[in-house]
Amino acid sequence: MDTKEPTRGARFGVGAVLAGVALGLVAVPFGLLLFLVEEKWPPLLQADEAARDGLHGLAVGNRAFVVAMEALSTIGSWWVYLLGFTAVTGWLLWRRLTRLAVFVAVTVAVNPLLNELVKVAVHRARPVLTDPVVHANGASFPSGHAQAAMVGYSVLLLVFLPVLRGPARPVAIVVAALMVLAIGFSRVALGVHYVSDVLAGYVLGAAWVASMIALFNTWRRESRRPSADPARGLEPESAPLLDPRNSRPGAQQDAPSDSG
Repeated sequence: MDTKEPTRGARFGVGAVLAGVALGLVAVPFGLLLFLVEEKWPPLLQADEAARDGLHGLAVGNRAFVVAMEALSTIGSWWVYLLGFTAVTGWLLWRRLTRLAVFVAVTVAVNPLLNELVKVAVHRARPVLTDPVVHANGASFPSGHAQAAMVGYSVLLLVFLPVLRGPARPVAIVVAALMVLAIGFSRVALGVHYVSDVLAGYVLGAAWVASMIALFNTWRRESRRPSADPARGLEPESAPLLDPRNSRPGAQQDAPSDSG
């Protein structure tokens, strides 16, 4: 009788529990924010309305500002992520980094489904403006753009941090953080989301990434590898294969493969 299978099943069970705990811990701020939104907490409503009205006043009289915000929103659109991460997943598979490819595909693909599920459950209406500069369909809470930005840029950092050296690493982190903030800001500036919608998107996106990291580390341990430190990237030992300057995988005889 093979005793390894129950052990593996138990380990994946523990990994699932850890992923659930990670999701729950990071989602606590989201739950609090949702409670305050549902209860129409006056300070939060005042902050939402002040940001909405102030930025809308700026947008109405400044076409260049609107164009810049629309460009940021386009960068954060679902179809841009679809194209970009399809290419990343394909490239990782070509480099024989199967585990990373699965992480990228599942984390990015399931994220919009999670966002839509929460939107349907909360069903918050979008901001109403007398002279809107753009229009958006669907519910408002949480912001899909903000959540996707948090997930997308986090995934890119987690995958490619191992090949960044010296000042390139902090620069990449700062650029990713600025893009996440800018995309969320653009949604409020265009009048299609409240600040609380954007904050909720950030928190829910972070919770989803945290849960996927926990599951990924369980998979690594099943392959007899130590848990990854997110600050160093998910697969630091795969840096030679992650570096696009290196040759095709077949020529990397000494580089590790994660297909096991």
